[in-house]
Amino acid sequence: MATRKVNVPGIHCGHCVKTVEREVGELEGVRSVSASEESRDVTVEWDDSRTSWDDIRRLMTEINYPPVD
Repeated sequence: MATRKVNVPGIHCGHCVKTVEREVGELEGVRSVSASEESRDVTVEWDDSRTSWDDIRRLMTEINYPPVD
């Protein structure tokens, strides 16, 4: 298991939070996703034998919520 917390400046509202949590949560190997509108942080926990941080970051960028890490 791996975990990473990153800042995502593009999170501005509850819809943003739901979008990030839903889209990243559907990626194979992701165990949990928690996004915060207040801090604009996203914490992701994943099985590193099934996906990688690069895959997660790429998806977040594709859905227009690129992380700053």
